[in-house]
Amino acid sequence: MDSNLLGQTAALITSCLWTFNSIFFTEAGRRIGSISVNAYRIIMAVGFLCVAHTALLGNLLPAASSEQWLWIGVSGIIGLGIGDFGLFAAFVIIGPRRSVLMMALSPIFASIAAFLMLGETISLLGIVGISITLTGVVWVILEKEQHTIENPISKKLETWGVFLALIGAIGQGTGLAFAKRGIYHEIGTILNPISAALIRMLFGALFVWISILIAGRIGELCRALGNKEGIKYTAAGAFIGPFMGVTFSMVAVAYTQAGIAQTLMSLMPVFIIPLVWVLYRQRTSLRGMLGAVIAVIGVAILFLI
Repeated sequence: MDSNLLGQTAALITSCLWTFNSIFFTEAGRRIGSISVNAYRIIMAVGFLCVAHTALLGNLLPAASSEQWLWIGVSGIIGLGIGDFGLFAAFVIIGPRRSVLMMALSPIFASIAAFLMLGETISLLGIVGISITLTGVVWVILEKEQHTIENPISKKLETWGVFLALIGAIGQGTGLAFAKRGIYHEIGTILNPISAALIRMLFGALFVWISILIAGRIGELCRALGNKEGIKYTAAGAFIGPFMGVTFSMVAVAYTQAGIAQTLMSLMPVFIIPLVWVLYRQRTSLRGMLGAVIAVIGVAILFLI
């Protein structure tokens, strides 16, 4: 398979996984809170990745250079630590549909960061594809509340939730560029995506748990353990998102441009349409279907590059 096609396919798979992930983590966050979800899902993901890394590559820790540990580690702090904290808090406050509206901006931040750090540019056709895809995504998300599964909220809460989701978008986009910088640090070689995902997760976990210790929120985590439903949702989300999703995202960023990869990984609002229909019997409006079609056209253009 062509390497660019491989990266784009991995990005689409990532978006599918993160769509399911958003449902699991939203349900978990409503039961045990976003801080507990973030803390437990990242430590669970470290466990999953350690097992996979040992089984597939024969060693517990990645055989990477110190520079790769640094760049990918910083990526984990920015994306999985700071960025995901903002995203999970937004999931709880404004719900998954509203949250991914701001997350649709993440390809822009990824492209800017990749240009500044890697000199990576996107062709005119690529820019057109990204623009069309994001237009479809935003068109889907900007539906009125009465056409969605979510309840109206106050303007103050919505503003706070949007700000937190913006933190998530900046963290996810720029974190992806840092990860690519580390993956390609050694000229002529590409770090194994599972190794890259494990390094990201280890640094993200350290940041999250140190932050929780400093904030004195350990008691909250202990109480969360008593909520079996919340922990179950967290474990399911950790396997699908931080374990499988992050690994596929590293494949995507390794084999295609960061901005294109992030665009294809931002299709959750489109992919969530059939999911909410199955789970909640929520019918999709004509606007939602048109937005999905527009986004798919944009994706088709990106695959033609």
